[in-house]
Amino acid sequence: MKKKIVIGVLFAALGLTKMNAQEDSEKKEMSLFDKTMIGLTFSDADAVAMAQKGIAELDANNPVAGADNGYAIRLNRLFGKHSSSEGVTLNYKVYLVKDINAFACADGSVRVFAGLMNIMDDNELLAIIGHEIGHVVNHDSKNGIKAFYKKEALLHAASSQSALMNEFSKTDLGKFGSQLIDSGHSKKQESKADLFAYDFMKKNGYDVNAVESSFRILQKVSEGSDSNFITRMQSSHPDPGKRADEAKKRATKDGLYKAYVQQQIVNTAPVKATTTTAKKTTTKTKKK
Repeated sequence: MKKKIVIGVLFAALGLTKMNAQEDSEKKEMSLFDKTMIGLTFSDADAVAMAQKGIAELDANNPVAGADNGYAIRLNRLFGKHSSSEGVTLNYKVYLVKDINAFACADGSVRVFAGLMNIMDDNELLAIIGHEIGHVVNHDSKNGIKAFYKKEALLHAASSQSALMNEFSKTDLGKFGSQLIDSGHSKKQESKADLFAYDFMKKNGYDVNAVESSFRILQKVSEGSDSNFITRMQSSHPDPGKRADEAKKRATKDGLYKAYVQQQIVNTAPVKATTTTAKKTTTKTKKK
């Protein structure tokens, strides 16, 4: 993703407007009181409103799979039955990009990247989707935004230079905006979402061993990649190998463990059958 898109999402989501360099510094940034109050009173409704604006901007600036695209057909087949469950209403789309990622927002928006769908089968993908549903159900987006504003308030109080604070704030806001894509939750939140994913698979009759398998795949990718996403994921997420071990322990405890064998991955749209009707020709013979 281009950096300018991520930053643009954030500013759209926060409802900020471009400011002239000659404006008063007081108008350039929220006051300490404003930031403190937002951090303390930020509600689920606020998080939903922010997420809706942010996801709309992301959808507009990324290639979204159409309804007849193979990736979209596959995701709808897997995810459609779970779009209204767990007390939340979810909407989902595929970004046709090679990145290995998926993320969820406070408004119930779940976005899955084609790169992830290329390396995980249906059960493994459901495990990742269950993890993202867990973030929505657990209100992780709201809590992350709330913590962000509290941090901003403390930084504001510690800085005596308004211009310096303004520049730092922009940098921090950019990092926060990237969390919409990078799923920048705390490691504790990630662990809770992992548990949610396991329970989601078990409750819905899916193979719980796919949870371990999905994390083994991420472990393998992280070991052989130096991409920025993998680096960021490792800094904010528990080690994928340890997450896989935890999933294996849960399955073993439940008496459900067995080595998982990955199934065929199909991201192409089914070929429509074409029928051809042969014209029947009859030959009439004249009677003599």
